[in-house]
Formats: sequence, structure tokens, C-alpha cells
Amino acid sequence: MALDAEATHTRVLVADLDGTLLGGEPRDRQRLFEALRRHPEIVVVLATGRSLESVRDLLRDDPLVPSPRWIIGDVGASVVDAARMTRLDDLEERLRAGWPGAGPVREALRRFPRLVYQDVPQDGRCSFYLAPEDLDDEVTGAVEELGCSWSYASGRFFDVLPARAGKGQALRLLAERQGWPREALLVAGDSLNDLSLFRLGAHGVVVGGAEPALAARVPVGGLVEISDLSGAAAVTHALRRLGWLERRTVVVGYHRPPVHWRDGRWQAPSSPNGVLPTLRAALTDEGLDAVWAAAHVGATRPPAPAPELTGDLSLSLLPVTENRWAGYFHRVCKETLWPALVAQPHLIEDRPGHWPDYEKVNAAFADHISSLAATGATVWLHDYNLWLVPELLKRRRPDVTVGLFHHTPFPHPDVFGRIPAADRLRASLARLDWAGFHTADCADNFHQVLTGTATDLPRVGVHPLGIDHRAVAALARTRRPRREDEAVQLVLSVERLDYAKAPVHKIHALAALLHQDPALRERVRFRLICPPPESGIHAYDTTRAELEQAVAAVNDRWRTPSWQPVEYVPHNLDFAEIVDHYLAADVFWVASLADGMNLTAQEYVTARTATARPGVLVLSRHAGIAQHLAGAALLTDPHQPDDLVRTLHEALSMTAAQRHRHLTEVSARMRFPAPAAWARNVIAAIRAARPVPGGLPEPRR
Repeated sequence: MALDAEATHTRVLVADLDGTLLGGEPRDRQRLFEALRRHPEIVVVLATGRSLESVRDLLRDDPLVPSPRWIIGDVGASVVDAARMTRLDDLEERLRAGWPGAGPVREALRRFPRLVYQDVPQDGRCSFYLAPEDLDDEVTGAVEELGCSWSYASGRFFDVLPARAGKGQALRLLAERQGWPREALLVAGDSLNDLSLFRLGAHGVVVGGAEPALAARVPVGGLVEISDLSGAAAVTHALRRLGWLERRTVVVGYHRPPVHWRDGRWQAPSSPNGVLPTLRAALTDEGLDAVWAAAHVGATRPPAPAPELTGDLSLSLLPVTENRWAGYFHRVCKETLWPALVAQPHLIEDRPGHWPDYEKVNAAFADHISSLAATGATVWLHDYNLWLVPELLKRRRPDVTVGLFHHTPFPHPDVFGRIPAADRLRASLARLDWAGFHTADCADNFHQVLTGTATDLPRVGVHPLGIDHRAVAALARTRRPRREDEAVQLVLSVERLDYAKAPVHKIHALAALLHQDPALRERVRFRLICPPPESGIHAYDTTRAELEQAVAAVNDRWRTPSWQPVEYVPHNLDFAEIVDHYLAADVFWVASLADGMNLTAQEYVTARTATARPGVLVLSRHAGIAQHLAGAALLTDPHQPDDLVRTLHEALSMTAAQRHRHLTEVSARMRFPAPAAWARNVIAAIRAARPVPGGLPEPRR
């Protein structure tokens, strides 16, 4: 059914009573009660084995029971509007279809003396006490012959129910009636009669001290947390984990979290630069009430990161299965969209079998972000991985302001048009309020792509990202790298394995240079630090094979007993080690076919300048940062092999004095905002954005 914005913005807590909401220490129950009172937007549904009469008495006598909006009672045979204390007859009729009545059930089961009738108020069910050793096929078979279902919980409660009844079934009908999506539900329970709630695909928490059989049988997939906390404390923790107890005025949507889950623990990035550390630093600013929404891949949801890793930043993870992630990220993002972004349209692969994965992850992100955003919130999305979110989110939440920053290049309209789903993506991007880029060229491409799609186009801003110069400079001053041979000039590249970085082009250029000037043998070495992509990505397999072949060929052709021209480092290094390589390198070589701000180039210049070392930056004309340096760097064109060779030779031929002047000029032009300031500027631009006729760019800052 179509869901309106109010329905999709709803958050619904569905919780059992005994052992769950009533479980734990009084102070924990008090905290949960007060938290729910502060957040009236959270709808409370009591899902209990108790009858309506029993629940009424409890609400009257126990002041710490949260006020429910709805009650699912009698183990799912009853559904009550708690505001009016009236039954939902239409739902109960469906749940109780075929119910023979308590009298016939008791009469049919009278032959089992081990079944002891519970003398408590009950409606639409027939409940007994039964010892675990007495639960057998004879008893359950007799129930099924009556056309009924049964539930057994806590090692003693045997409930005979209508065939279609159960807590999960009742909640499903109620959710359909109210228009609640699964992503808006948090279910909590402690016994086996709660199991059907956890099988709906909603968020869930099994509280501490629950039946072991419940924890063993809940679906595995990251949505359900098995808590060590008791009762109300576990429920409160789950609400906080989902971000429901905070009204967030800023929601960041990024496909990855700011810390990495690796080897069974959270780890912070070693570099202070890049989008993850930049956003983490900015969002922990006390003036930003923000939450970071990110995907977590795997069957088990990890624990919350330690505060020393994230500071005050709230992290809300969206679970994604490994298969879904593979189709979404490894296939569509890397094989369909990435080639267009880096101006390699001939490499675009149409993946119709995996496009639904991209759609579903984006839809899940839209729902997740919607559940985290306060009314009128600012939503800051990042990169092409979430290109479908703007349309989906705006459809659900027209009240929020949505911006998207592209850290990658943005393709020319002719290239964008070759993406198989170009029209769908274009329609979604047109729903943005604001779009940001590192360069004016990319902003212009975006504007051209969207021209004609809507009357009011997104505002556009150009905000080049810098690095944390102080952190890099301070670290560089503490390092003491050793040069193996001062007579050998070191050329360095630091980049992930990606055909867009043109690593094979550089190896071929070095080979050509040695062929043209054999005197450079034993006088130059190229060190390529090139870690592999995430496991499962195959878009760069050909590049890897060609690179390894090219490295082997040039080394075999030119090596001597004490020297080889290429040192290939195909793994990640700590940032401190990277800085050591910056300090050792005479030339930093960037030859990207297309690129953003290339933060490694900025790090190289900063590290060398901070330690008064000369150096040379050879920079691709197609890197975004090149547009901001006004020709200070030595510019090269990787599409022209001769130019790559010529520019590298020019760099190697520069004197120490020339290199000092060169690096001083480059450094003087690298005056980009510090990362935290950059992020605050972007958030301010999104907050101020409103669609304007013609999509006029925002004023230059």
C-alpha cells in the first residue's frame, strides 16, 4: 500500500510485558518510562499473553508501564485501540477465523490430565500449564486436529490459539492497517511466544535473561540484537542504538561508517584525512546535533563503537546482507556507475540482475534516514552510492532539506546518458535541494545533466576539500625516515588499485623514459603503494593483472643486482608509514584519468613543506585539485603517453632550488578550508538551500 509521510515517519515500539517492559531494575524501568514520555512520536504497542482485563489492571496499578497506543493481547488473539479501550473487530475476526471456542477446546483436551487450565481472564485462546517433559506430539496433534495452533513458552505456558492468531500475525495486520513500514518497527521480547514478532523482518531486541530457545531461533541478519541487558534496560539501549531517543537535526547518509569493523573490533582510520575522518571531526562539534547513518555488512550487528573512537557522534547502522552488498556495491556501484564517473564509458557494464540490489539498498537508506531525521532536518548524503535516495526520501519526508556532496568527479552529460538507468537517476537527483562538488566543471556537468528535468533545480555549490594540515605537519616533524640511496631519486604514488588512477600508464611511461634515457638506470626508482580494493570487487581484476605484468616486465628488463626501477607495495600501510614515504620521495606522481581533490597530493606537499624538504608534484590535468592550483604543479595528461614521459623527465631534471620554489608555490595555493570548517560550510549551504528556478548556483564563498 502507498504510505504517506506521517506513516513512514512513525516509530513503533512493540514490546512484551512480563520479562521485557516489566523486567529489570526499577531505575531502568523509570528511565525507559521517562524516555518514552519525552518522545511521544514513538508509538507503544504492548504485545502480551495477558488478557485486556489483566492489562487494564496493570496500567492502573503500575505507574511505570509506558502508556500504549495499541494492545495486542491473548498471545495475539486480541487487538485493542488503547486510546479508546475498544477492540478492532475487523482484525480480531481475521485472527480468530475458525476458532471453535474455549469450551470445545477444553472438552477436547480433557483427556490430557497433564494439561492444567490457567484460571486467568482470557479471550480467544485457551491457556494451560504444561511441564516441558509432557509436551509431545500427542498433545500438539490433538490441538491441530481442532484446527488450532499452539504456543509454548517459558517452560510452562501452553497456549491453544486460533490457527491464524499469534503476536506476529496480529502485528502484521495492525501495521498494514496503520501503514507502518517494517523499518519503523522495533520489537522486544523474552519468550518463545514472542518469536513470531521477530520473524517480521523488523528491528528487534531479545532482552537479557530471555529463553535460550528464543535467542537461538530469532532470524540472523543484523536486525535483531541479543542483549545482555535485562528487560527495560535492553529496550532503552535498543532505542538509543537506532537513534530513536534523539531528535537529530542533521543526518549524514554515507554508505560506510566512520570507523571500520575489522577482526572483531571497531578501528579508527589511521589517516586524519578523507571523507570519513573529516565528517567524524565535524560532526562531533558540539554545535551539530547529528547522527551518521551507514551500512553494516554481515549477519551479526556489531556492538556500539567505544566513545574514544567516535566522540559524541551518534552512529546508526543499517544492516545489509553480504549478497545484497555484493550486488549493490561490487556490481552496480563499481561496474555500472564508477566507469561513468571517471570518464570511461566503454567500461560501463549493464547489470540488470543486480540493479534491484542498488534500488533496495537505496530504499532502505531512505527509510532509515527518515526514521532518524527530526521534522525539518538537514540530510547530507554522499556520493553516487546513494543517488536514488533523494527521490525516495523526499517522497516520504518533504519536510527535510536534502543535499548530496560528490567527492568523485561528476560525468559529462554525454557520458551520464550512457548509464543504463540514467533517466531514473536523473529524476532522483532532481529532487535534491542542493548538490556540492569540488570543482566548477563538475558542478556545470551536473547542471547540464538535470536541465529540463524540473522547473526548480537543486542549488549547486563548489566546496573543495582540504586536509588537516596541522595534523599532517605535526606528524611529519616527528618522523625520521631513512633514504636507502641518496643518489637514487624516488618517485612516489599512493593510491588504491583502480584503473582510474592509471597505474599501468605510469609503469609504461617509466619504461619508455628508461628506454629514451638509459642513463637514468640506477638513478630513479618508482615506488607504487597500491592497496587492493575491497574483497569481492572484480572491476579492477584486469587492471591488477596488467599492472603486475607491466611491473614484472620493466623490472626484468632494467634491474641490476642492487637496483630495480619499480617497487610495488600492494597492501595498506599505516598513515605514519605513508608520511615516511612522503618525506623520502623527491617526486609525487598523480596521473589519474579522472579524480577529485586527491588528498594524498595535499598530504605530500604539506609533509615536505613542514620539514623544509624540496619536492615536485606531478599532477594529472584531470584531477580536481589541478583546477585550484592555477598551474603551480607540473601538469600532465595520462591520455597522452608522450606527455607522461616528458613531464616525469622534467620533474626528475629540476634542481634543488627549483624544487624549493616549486613546492613553495604549490603550498601557497593549497589554501582550502580545514576539514571541520569545510563540513560546517557544506551543512550551512544545505540548510540554506531551497529549489530555485533554473538551478542557479549558490554565491561563491
